[in-house]
Amino acid sequence: MEKGFRKKKSGRQIPEGEVITLEHVTKSYSSGAPALNDVSLHVKKGEFVFIVGDSGSGKSTLIKLLLRELVPTNGEITVLGYNLNKIKHNKIPKFRRNLGIVFQDFRLLKDRNVYENVAFAQRIVQTPTREIKRNVPSILATVNLAGKYKSKINQLSGGEQQRVALARALINKPTILLADEPTGNLDPNNSWEIMKLMEKINENGTTVIVVTHNREIVNAMKKRVVTMKKGVIIEDEEEGTYIDED
Repeated sequence: MEKGFRKKKSGRQIPEGEVITLEHVTKSYSSGAPALNDVSLHVKKGEFVFIVGDSGSGKSTLIKLLLRELVPTNGEITVLGYNLNKIKHNKIPKFRRNLGIVFQDFRLLKDRNVYENVAFAQRIVQTPTREIKRNVPSILATVNLAGKYKSKINQLSGGEQQRVALARALINKPTILLADEPTGNLDPNNSWEIMKLMEKINENGTTVIVVTHNREIVNAMKKRVVTMKKGVIIEDEEEGTYIDED
C-alpha cells in the first residue's frame, strides 16, 4: 500500500490520520435547493475545527450526516473508517460510541441528578458499575463540577448544565467531539468557560468540531475555520476568522 494511506472498510484508500472524509457530498430534500451541494471536507485526528455560516448554510445538515442521522444523496462520507453510506443499521450504535455530542439545548435528564446524567452514558454501553463510580467523579472534576454531583439539573445555571452535557459527552472517551451551537444559550463568561474546556479536551488528543455563530470566540481562538454558505464551503482557513457576509 502506498505510504501515507490506509484502507477503510470499503477498500478505498484514505489519507493516513484523517478521521472525517467527505467526498463530493450532496444532500437534497424533497423540496428546494440542496442543503449541501458537492461538499468535500477532510479533518485530521486532533484538529479543532469551527464550522460557521448563516442559518440555512448547511451546518446542521453536515452534523446530522456525520452522526449518520441522515445519508447523503450523492458522494461518500467516512468517519473513523466507517463508510456511512454503507454501514449496516445494527452497526450504527457501535459507530456512535466513538462520538461525543453536545447540543445548544443541553438535552439533560431533568428527573436525575448530575451524577446520574453523566453515568447514564456509561450504562448505555454497559460499563461495569465499579468503573462508573470511578469515571464519573473524574470527568466531573475535569469540567469543574466535582462538588455538584448530587445537584438536580434545575438547580444548576445554564453554564453548569452545559458542563454536565460536556461531561456526559466525554465520559466514554470519544475520538471525536461534535458540538452544535454549544454556547448558543450561554452568556459570554460561560461561553468562554465551555470553549476553554473544549480546547483543553482537544489538547489531550480529541478531535473537536464546533458549529457556532459566536464571532468573538471564533476570531479569538484562531483555530481552523470552515465557512459555509447556501450548502457549499466558501472558505477553509487555518487560524481563520469569522467571515462577515453580504
